[in-house]
Amino acid sequence: MNVVISYDISEDKRRTKIHNILKSYGQWVQYSIFECQLNDTQYAKLRSRLHKLIKSDTDNIRFYSLCSCCFGKVERIGGEPVPDDTIFFAECAEG
Repeated sequence: MNVVISYDISEDKRRTKIHNILKSYGQWVQYSIFECQLNDTQYAKLRSRLHKLIKSDTDNIRFYSLCSCCFGKVERIGGEPVPDDTIFFAECAEG
């Protein structure tokens, strides 16, 4: 499962904890955005860990699931190079 996760956390201490959890699951690509390749168990555990930390009235975490084809077609301009282990597909069969 390919997931892009973005977050907006109101408190610095909580934001740092969430950032550190996400670092152990995926690639930090922008200030509050991670790209993760997870199996179902990892995804469930990650969501549970994050849900326990947030304050639902002020914090916001979003999970965007992408098919393998779409995940492989992400374009990037600028910034530091990210390890390229993408597989390109001729046609997207998943989405």
